[in-house]
Amino acid sequence: MKKRSRFAELFVTGSLKFQLLSRSLLVMSVLLLLIGVFQYIFMQKFLYQNNAETIRNQLATLPPGTWQRMGEFLDQNQNPFLPKRDTPRNNRSDNNSSDFPRILIPDLSIAIIDDKGTYKLITSKNGLSTPQLSAEEYQALVKTRMKLNYRVMKDNNGKDQLVVFHQIVALNPERSQEIRGLIQASASTGPINDVLIRQLVTFLLLSMLALVIGLLGFLPVLRRTLVPLSTMVDTVKRIDAGSLSERFPAHQGQMEIDRLSTSFNSMLERLEISFAAEKEAKEQMRRFAADASHELRTPLTSIHGFLEVLLRGAYNQPEQLLKALKSMHGESVRINKLVEDLLLLARLDRKPAFHKGEGQLDEMLREMEPQLRLLAGDRKISLKLAPRTRCMYDQDKIKQVVLNLFHNAVQHTNPASGQIDLRLATTKDGVEIAVQDNGPGISPEHQAHLFDRFYRIDSSRARRSGGAGLGLSITRSIVELHGGTIEVDSSEGNGSTFRVTLPIGI
Repeated sequence: MKKRSRFAELFVTGSLKFQLLSRSLLVMSVLLLLIGVFQYIFMQKFLYQNNAETIRNQLATLPPGTWQRMGEFLDQNQNPFLPKRDTPRNNRSDNNSSDFPRILIPDLSIAIIDDKGTYKLITSKNGLSTPQLSAEEYQALVKTRMKLNYRVMKDNNGKDQLVVFHQIVALNPERSQEIRGLIQASASTGPINDVLIRQLVTFLLLSMLALVIGLLGFLPVLRRTLVPLSTMVDTVKRIDAGSLSERFPAHQGQMEIDRLSTSFNSMLERLEISFAAEKEAKEQMRRFAADASHELRTPLTSIHGFLEVLLRGAYNQPEQLLKALKSMHGESVRINKLVEDLLLLARLDRKPAFHKGEGQLDEMLREMEPQLRLLAGDRKISLKLAPRTRCMYDQDKIKQVVLNLFHNAVQHTNPASGQIDLRLATTKDGVEIAVQDNGPGISPEHQAHLFDRFYRIDSSRARRSGGAGLGLSITRSIVELHGGTIEVDSSEGNGSTFRVTLPIGI
C-alpha cells in the first residue's frame, strides 16, 4: 500500500517528484528536438553539397571541346535529345548524331548557356521543366572567376530542384584559358528529401523510445534520490514541543539536504534552548514571587502584631508603646529597602542607559574610604589601589557595587577580629576590583547560587541584619550592564574574595 501511494505521488501535479520528472522529461524532449532539427539542417546541407559535387565531377569528366561542339551543333540543328513534334518519326534520322556527342548522365536535366546568356536545353529528365535564370544572371555567372556553388530553385511546377553550374573553359588562339559559357545541370531534390524524412522519422522514433526507457529507469532513481527528503519529513512529524531533542541526519550523501538538515538542527537547538530558558524564566518568576511575598509577609505580620497589641491597650503604657513603635519603624525600613531593591532590579532588567564616563577609579575608591571605615566598625581594613587606574564607568553604580560587596564582607566577618581588604589593579582582561575578607568562607554548593535573587546562606542571620538576598543579584546586574564580570573565590574556613572585572574602554 505504501508503494502504491508513493507511485501515485508521481502523478500529483503539486508534488516535487512530479515536477522533477516532468521538467526533466521536458528538458530532454527539447534537447532531442533541437538535435533533430540541427541534424536535419546539417544533413540536408551535406547531402545537397555532396550531390552537387558528384554532378560537377560528372560534368568535368567531358572535355571542354565536347561542350563547345554541342553548342555549335544546337545552333544549326534541333536537339536530338528532345522530342520533335513536327517531324515524322522516319525523318528523324536525317540529323543522325554520329557527329553529335552522346551525353548520357541519368537523372539530370542539362542545359548549355553561352557567353551571351542564351539558354539551350540539351536533355530533360522525363520531359520535365527545368529552372531557368535570366540572361543577365547567366552572364554574371559566366564572368565570375570563383568556383560556382549549387542552388536550390523551383521549376514551373513549384518543385525544388538542385541546380549545379559548370563553366566551359577553352583555349583561345593565344593559348590562354577563356570561359565560353556554362553548363547547367539540375536534378530533383525529392530523393534527397526522402532520405532526410526517413532519417528524421527514425530519429524521432528512437528519441521517443529513449524517453520511455529513460522514464522507466528514472522512476526508481528519483524515488531513491528523494529518500533523504522523505526521512526529513518523517523526522519533522515526530518533533513537537515535548520532543525537541529529535535531530535530522546530518550526513545523507546529498550536499543540499545535508545543509538543510544542519540548518534545521541548529534551529531545533535554538528552540530547545529558548524553551529551556522560558521554562527557567517561569520558574525564576515563580520563585521570585514566592520569595518576595515571603519577605514582605514577615515585616507586615510583625507590624500587624504590634498594632493588635497597641489596640488591646498597650498604647497607655509608655514603655510598650515606644518598643512597639521602634519595632514597627524597623520593619517599615525593611519593607522600604526591599521595595527599593525590587524596583532597582526591575530597572536593571530593562537595561537602562548608564551615564558612563572615563575617570580614575582609584580616586573614587579613596574618597569612599571614610564611609567604608565607618561601616567596618572595629574591623581592620586595608586599601591597595593601583594609581592612575582609568576606565569607563558610572560612578554612582560602581559605588553601589563596592558598598554591596563591602557590606556583605562586614556581615560575614567577626566584629573584633575581622579583616577586609579592598584591592584595585589592572589585568590583561581589564580593571579588577577585589574585596577579600577572613570570614567563615562559602561552601561550593552555595557558590553557584550566590547571585540568585533572594538566595541566602544563613536566612536567620540575613533577616536579623536586614538582608533579603538581593544585594549580590543587584551587584551582578550592574557589573554585567557595564560589560564586566563578577566571580567569587572562597573555601570554608579561609574567607571569601569577590572579584569584579570592568573593561578598560566601552
